[in-house]
Amino acid sequence: MDKTKMTYFNDKDILHIVISEEKEADSIELSPNITAELNENGELIGIEILEASAFLRDSILESSQAKILNLKNAV
Repeated sequence: MDKTKMTYFNDKDILHIVISEEKEADSIELSPNITAELNENGELIGIEILEASAFLRDSILESSQAKILNLKNAV
């Protein structure tokens, strides 16, 4: 497998993650604004995230808050 590459398109707020340089044969919308790119064998070769800054912000906040709550409950 090739090295993973990430490209951020600031003007459109899109994060593109390339897992493999193989040709894209299909794609599946995983959730709103997140698309999985697949090769001809149906294997994941890339991910595209629209409105990436909001997605990353929300994901980081959510996981951080969950971790903080678990730490507080453990005390």
